[in-house]
Amino acid sequence: MRNKMISIAGGLALALASGTSAYAQELTIFWAEWDPANYLQELVNEYEAETGVTVTVETTPWQDFQTKAFTEFNARGSAYDMIVGDSQWLGAASEGGHYVDLTDFFTKHNLGEVMAPATVKYYAEYPGNSGKYWAVPAEGDAVGWSYRKDWFEDPAEMAAFKEKYGYDLAVPTDWKQLTDIAEFFHRPDENRYGIAIYTDNSYDGLVMGVENALFSYGAELGNMETYEVQGYVNSDKAVAALENYKKLYGLTPPGWAKTFFVENNQAITEGLAAMSMNYFAFFPALLNEASNPNAANTGFFANPAGPDGDQFAALGGQGISIVSYSENQEESMKFLEWFIKDETQKRWAELGGYTASAAVLQSEEFRKATPYNEAFYQTMFKVKDFWAVPEYAELLNAANQRIYPYIVGGEGTAKEALDALANDWEATFKKYGRTK
Repeated sequence: MRNKMISIAGGLALALASGTSAYAQELTIFWAEWDPANYLQELVNEYEAETGVTVTVETTPWQDFQTKAFTEFNARGSAYDMIVGDSQWLGAASEGGHYVDLTDFFTKHNLGEVMAPATVKYYAEYPGNSGKYWAVPAEGDAVGWSYRKDWFEDPAEMAAFKEKYGYDLAVPTDWKQLTDIAEFFHRPDENRYGIAIYTDNSYDGLVMGVENALFSYGAELGNMETYEVQGYVNSDKAVAALENYKKLYGLTPPGWAKTFFVENNQAITEGLAAMSMNYFAFFPALLNEASNPNAANTGFFANPAGPDGDQFAALGGQGISIVSYSENQEESMKFLEWFIKDETQKRWAELGGYTASAAVLQSEEFRKATPYNEAFYQTMFKVKDFWAVPEYAELLNAANQRIYPYIVGGEGTAKEALDALANDWEATFKKYGRTK
């Protein structure tokens, strides 16, 4: 049991009146089990050194994260004071009364200007354009790409590529070039393959992967304000994006029908693929020679533009929220005030966390700190996200059920898959009263 302590009688009276422990000695932040959570623990140890307040980052495997969090929420439990929750949770967690309203905190600290605009929109605000905020952008993340620099820079490969495609082999600037390069390097007889993409349909892997194509092709999931989906998610641009994604699947290593971030890093570490899609949060391991024998020859780039010049990427990352059932809301608010300071955000980035601070992201020091920070900087101002409504899980499940058989199984056409998905989503929004 955690030690909860009220130091003086006045503090106890305040706590009883407000339902919070104003002088808590310990705070618990809940997050998924991955490297950024370890970096956060390093960061909050410094908060303890400054304030005497112990902050513990409690983690659980990704596959259990959502279930464990919402089980505690629904039980109105106080095990967690703060949570670094997925952006898709904003609707369910705010409408369910699980998150503390941070609108006043946002206004007081001008976080709409301090944090990168996209992170405010997708990690913190719900409903969209409402001016209501439920989280502070914490771990910025999005999908980018790693690639084998030595393959790209090999003179013989460069000459062969130029002869076949008529332009120089280099980091792709659009999805046509990305596809050409994947096709060029796809040599199964040499155990060398063109590309690694997300295909796992057990949560959001496949859908996040497809979004990278869809958004850059100029398509949208729907109208986020009116909830219209017909003509959006099944538009001609969306169909073309899905067709291209399926083509890329045909250029992946064997056994790539259920892959996500672990396998996509392995595509680089095991020398399987020329290029690999992944969240930026997993790129540090690719620069570690202990985990990547090809570290010295690994490069990184932002998600390329589509046919008409649109360039966006699927948003990852999370905001940090105060749990409404916490007994330590006042102390949690003090922690957030410390977390958003410029010097704290700079330190967060130094430790390996992906800051959402616009000033830190734009600084030359940050952009040159690692081989992937420049691509990350470019990406965090060009991101879009999935639906954040309470019924997002139902929408995600429908997307997986419609898209996966087409991409991996070769069933039907892209148009048929997206028409069916549009019908599914339209029915879901009608069921929940968002449309008539």
